[in-house]
Amino acid sequence: MTATPTTYVVHVDRHLDDHWSAWFGGDATIHRDDDGTSRLTVAVVDQAQLHGLLAGLRDLNVGLVSVSVAAPAEPALTRVLRTARRLTLRPATVADTEATWAFRRLPGVAEWLTGTPETLEGYRELFARADRLATTVVVELASGVVIGDFMLRREDAWAQLEVAQAARGRQAELGWVLDPEHGGQGYATEAVRELLRYCFTELGVRRVHANAFLDNDSSCRLMERVGMRREGHAVRESLHRSGRWLDTVTYALLADE
Repeated sequence: MTATPTTYVVHVDRHLDDHWSAWFGGDATIHRDDDGTSRLTVAVVDQAQLHGLLAGLRDLNVGLVSVSVAAPAEPALTRVLRTARRLTLRPATVADTEATWAFRRLPGVAEWLTGTPETLEGYRELFARADRLATTVVVELASGVVIGDFMLRREDAWAQLEVAQAARGRQAELGWVLDPEHGGQGYATEAVRELLRYCFTELGVRRVHANAFLDNDSSCRLMERVGMRREGHAVRESLHRSGRWLDTVTYALLADE
């Protein structure tokens, strides 16, 4: 039986860039505190892996402030949403593992994902993580068929020290994976529009952003279709598993837009 991961908060003595999340396995999140330190939230399967991560930090001359087990993650979506037309959006549960694995493992879908384990057991371990479930929104048809899983992550906006408190929780990040069997019917657009509405009117954030490989035409068109503007274009910035360095783009939308 696969061990259940434990999520830790690793507090270090300097600000770390976002690329450090890849060093921690791709799923770590980084929060930079006002005092110049950073907190990394990362899931590990056993103490040996944790000790290996801490030893690696030491070898890279990153000072350790503290290590603690993370508090239970609060879901970004706190209630079930229903669009005016045909979709239900709800917080994910462990019971959604196999339904989402069925389309995430498809080559045409996995091509654009950060990573998908090669086996159902490996995916089950990843999907069951509390921090993963807290940011996952399942999209269903009226029949109860799961057709996608989206990411909704509330986060702090960058701010200077004197006004940092006013930036807490003021923006959100979206991501999406749709079963290609249900593509071309406007489901992704409908779901993203509902999440944007939820972010601005219920969460009260001021900005929502999303990222994609430039070559992922369907995601770029989706972001433009819902009114998001392209804010950033990084040239050959990200290494794809194919071995190619690909351009990435950032889109965003403000509440007053």
